[in-house]
Amino acid sequence: MSGPVEIAKTAWGEDLPDWVLALAEACARTSQNRVAEDLGRSASLVSNVLRRKYPGNMAAIEERVRGVFMSVVISCPVLGELPTDRCQMWRQRAQHLQTHNTHRVRMYRACRSCPRYLEEEQL
Repeated sequence: MSGPVEIAKTAWGEDLPDWVLALAEACARTSQNRVAEDLGRSASLVSNVLRRKYPGNMAAIEERVRGVFMSVVISCPVLGELPTDRCQMWRQRAQHLQTHNTHRVRMYRACRSCPRYLEEEQL
């Protein structure tokens, strides 16, 4: 039985991205279920990414992995430095205006004018 790192290396070969390796290493340290929980995604999604069989938006998963497991941060004009997965969460929330919270309104406006949000909308 091979572990998650070996599974990823076999599936991806020489094309193995650093973030998939980080995902596999995180699974090896704890468990695939725990990693999925940390990402806010399913264990089957993690398994499919490791096996290079995930049919969804791989860039979105990459961004979550980089934020959660690789500590990659971006500069937000409202919140300052924040992990990429948190930026992704705010961009998703900015798809719909919710006026019950002033911070949500502020983030909605900031995200809607952010180049990262605008770039994502064009995909």
